[in-house]
Amino acid sequence: MTYRNFGSLPVYRKALELCHMSREIASYVSFNKNLMKLYQSNSHRDLIADSLLTDAILIPQKIALAENTSCYTERMKIATFINIMIRNMNSYCMGLEKEGVKEQEYLDLLRHEVKSFRKSFKIWRGSFSGE
Repeated sequence: MTYRNFGSLPVYRKALELCHMSREIASYVSFNKNLMKLYQSNSHRDLIADSLLTDAILIPQKIALAENTSCYTERMKIATFINIMIRNMNSYCMGLEKEGVKEQEYLDLLRHEVKSFRKSFKIWRGSFSGE
Protein backbone atom coordinates (compact mmCIF):
# COMPACT_ATOMS: atom_id res chain seq x y z
CA MET A 1 0.00 0.00 0.00
CA THR A 2 1.41 3.39 -0.97
CA TYR A 3 0.65 6.56 0.96
CA ARG A 4 0.51 9.69 -1.13
CA ASN A 5 -0.21 11.84 1.91
CA PHE A 6 2.60 11.00 4.31
CA GLY A 7 1.04 13.27 6.94
CA SER A 8 -1.65 10.62 7.47
CA LEU A 9 1.00 8.01 8.26
CA PRO A 10 1.54 7.85 12.07
CA VAL A 11 5.24 6.94 11.82
CA TYR A 12 5.83 9.89 9.50
CA ARG A 13 4.10 12.30 11.90
CA LYS A 14 6.20 10.90 14.77
CA ALA A 15 9.34 11.33 12.66
CA LEU A 16 8.46 14.99 12.07
CA GLU A 17 7.91 15.50 15.81
CA LEU A 18 11.29 13.90 16.50
CA CYS A 19 12.86 16.16 13.88
CA HIS A 20 11.31 19.27 15.41
CA MET A 21 12.43 18.38 18.93
CA SER A 22 15.94 17.51 17.73
CA ARG A 23 16.23 20.87 15.99
CA GLU A 24 15.16 22.70 19.15
CA ILE A 25 17.60 20.77 21.34
CA ALA A 26 20.47 21.13 18.84
CA SER A 27 19.84 24.86 18.77
CA TYR A 28 19.80 25.04 22.55
CA VAL A 29 22.90 22.95 23.31
CA SER A 30 25.17 24.11 20.51
CA PHE A 31 27.68 26.92 20.90
CA ASN A 32 27.29 27.87 17.23
CA LYS A 33 23.70 29.06 16.81
CA ASN A 34 23.86 28.80 13.02
CA LEU A 35 22.59 25.23 12.67
CA MET A 36 23.54 25.13 9.00
CA LYS A 37 27.21 25.48 9.90
CA LEU A 38 27.49 23.18 12.91
CA TYR A 39 29.54 20.71 10.87
CA GLN A 40 32.25 23.37 10.49
CA SER A 41 32.67 23.80 14.23
CA ASN A 42 35.68 22.67 16.23
CA SER A 43 33.41 22.01 19.21
CA HIS A 44 32.62 18.36 19.88
CA ARG A 45 29.25 19.42 21.30
CA ASP A 46 28.40 21.19 18.03
CA LEU A 47 29.41 18.12 16.02
CA ILE A 48 27.15 15.91 18.14
CA ALA A 49 24.29 18.40 17.71
CA ASP A 50 24.91 18.39 13.95
CA SER A 51 24.80 14.58 13.84
CA LEU A 52 21.60 14.56 15.88
CA LEU A 53 20.01 17.03 13.52
CA THR A 54 21.21 15.21 10.40
CA ASP A 55 19.78 11.87 11.52
CA ALA A 56 16.52 13.46 12.63
CA ILE A 57 16.11 15.10 9.20
CA LEU A 58 16.95 11.90 7.35
CA ILE A 59 14.37 9.73 9.14
CA PRO A 60 11.19 11.23 7.60
CA GLN A 61 12.95 11.34 4.21
CA LYS A 62 13.75 7.63 4.47
CA ILE A 63 10.18 6.82 5.52
CA ALA A 64 8.89 8.62 2.43
CA LEU A 65 11.40 6.74 0.27
CA ALA A 66 10.27 3.39 1.70
CA GLU A 67 6.63 4.29 1.16
CA ASN A 68 7.34 5.02 -2.50
CA THR A 69 8.71 1.58 -3.26
CA SER A 70 6.88 -1.72 -3.35
CA CYS A 71 10.12 -3.72 -3.12
CA TYR A 72 10.14 -5.53 0.23
CA THR A 73 13.93 -5.89 0.24
CA GLU A 74 14.45 -2.17 -0.36
CA ARG A 75 11.92 -1.27 2.33
CA MET A 76 13.72 -3.52 4.82
CA LYS A 77 17.10 -1.95 3.95
CA ILE A 78 15.63 1.47 4.60
CA ALA A 79 14.07 0.28 7.87
CA THR A 80 17.45 -1.08 8.98
CA PHE A 81 19.05 2.29 8.19
CA ILE A 82 16.35 4.09 10.22
CA ASN A 83 16.88 1.69 13.11
CA ILE A 84 20.59 2.59 13.14
CA MET A 85 19.72 6.29 13.21
CA ILE A 86 17.36 5.69 16.16
CA ARG A 87 20.17 4.01 18.10
CA ASN A 88 22.52 6.83 17.13
CA MET A 89 20.13 9.41 18.54
CA ASN A 90 20.26 7.76 21.96
CA SER A 91 24.07 7.76 21.70
CA TYR A 92 24.03 11.46 20.85
CA CYS A 93 22.10 12.11 24.08
CA MET A 94 24.82 10.31 26.05
CA GLY A 95 27.48 12.25 24.16
CA LEU A 96 25.82 15.56 24.98
CA GLU A 97 25.70 14.57 28.64
CA LYS A 98 29.41 13.83 28.56
CA GLU A 99 29.99 17.18 26.87
CA GLY A 100 28.51 18.89 29.90
CA VAL A 101 24.92 19.63 28.91
CA LYS A 102 23.38 20.35 32.28
CA GLU A 103 19.73 20.39 31.23
CA GLN A 104 19.13 16.67 31.71
CA GLU A 105 15.38 17.14 31.36
CA TYR A 106 15.79 18.21 27.71
CA LEU A 107 17.82 15.12 26.91
CA ASP A 108 15.27 12.99 28.75
CA LEU A 109 12.49 14.56 26.67
CA LEU A 110 14.40 13.68 23.51
CA ARG A 111 14.94 10.12 24.75
CA HIS A 112 11.22 9.86 25.43
CA GLU A 113 10.45 11.13 21.92
CA VAL A 114 12.88 8.59 20.43
CA LYS A 115 11.19 5.83 22.42
CA SER A 116 7.76 6.94 21.25
CA PHE A 117 8.98 7.07 17.65
CA ARG A 118 10.52 3.60 17.99
CA LYS A 119 7.12 2.14 18.96
CA SER A 120 5.46 3.68 15.93
CA PHE A 121 8.40 2.61 13.75
CA LYS A 122 8.10 -1.04 14.84
CA ILE A 123 4.40 -1.08 13.95
CA TRP A 124 5.15 0.50 10.57
CA ARG A 125 8.00 -1.93 9.85
CA GLY A 126 5.72 -4.83 10.78
CA SER A 127 3.26 -3.68 8.13
CA PHE A 128 5.69 -4.50 5.30
CA SER A 129 4.52 -7.47 3.30
CA GLY A 130 7.03 -9.93 1.86
CA GLU A 131 7.36 -10.60 -1.81
